[in-house]
Amino acid sequence: MREQGMADAFGVTEEARAKINLALHVTGQRADGYHLLDMLVTFADCGDRLGFLPAPADAFTLSGRFGETLAGDGGTNLVIRARDLLREVVGALAFPVHIHLQKNLPVASGIGGGSADAAATLRGLMRLWGTGLPVETLAALALKLGADVPMCLESRPLIARGIGEEIEAVPDLPALAMVLANPLKGVSTPEVFRRLKAKNNPPLNLAQSAGWLAAIKAARNDLEPPAREVVPEIAVISAMLQTEGALLARMSGSGATCFGIFADMATARDAAAALHEARPDWYFQATQTVSGGI
Repeated sequence: MREQGMADAFGVTEEARAKINLALHVTGQRADGYHLLDMLVTFADCGDRLGFLPAPADAFTLSGRFGETLAGDGGTNLVIRARDLLREVVGALAFPVHIHLQKNLPVASGIGGGSADAAATLRGLMRLWGTGLPVETLAALALKLGADVPMCLESRPLIARGIGEEIEAVPDLPALAMVLANPLKGVSTPEVFRRLKAKNNPPLNLAQSAGWLAAIKAARNDLEPPAREVVPEIAVISAMLQTEGALLARMSGSGATCFGIFADMATARDAAAALHEARPDWYFQATQTVSGGI
């Protein structure tokens, strides 16, 4: 399920799927300040959408519900940075391009929107420019753009360790019916990490004897307690998801987006509709995640 929009009028299009942290364990901290993480990650069938078209000169345009939020980013946008970094690598093959970003996901919301956009830019421009890169080179380039970008290049269920660069596919993770929920209130990731009381927590241990839902429930997001201190609405929105019948409600990433896992898509759509009616000023989206078998 994806939004139709201006990006679809472009010659080459790419989906930037929402990244969902089903679990996030903070297991340590490096000397350079980066936190070590164990994460179980999947991707939703909703997200941003990018279009790519040859142009006389480079151009970048925006649309979508949250497009105006990025209007003042200029050259700091991860899409622009990904374009410029890839151009440095591929050289003369990189002719000018018009990139259109249809921004459907809330900005800075813990579901990898900017990182997914950067990854989609790399994929789309390699197609448009008719070039490819060795897997190792592309992964290193993605990591320069941010710790989440290599995961978003994969856009399939995975376990990520280290700062996010150590990736292991999870082919048996099933598709999950889900509602994404965000109070549209910003949360500072550095502030969440600053409030984190313990930096050396137990690692991810996915015992699946009772099934995937039980395994995910037994895991945790170590950033959720400090994020709730910064944005109390996270606790409210989690309770709302549970009231609508979520089998599990948890925050993704550093917030403020939460997800609720539901028994099926019909139940998830009904829940999203009820939540939107209760709080039309917040973001609610019924979605299904991709399975590990894609």
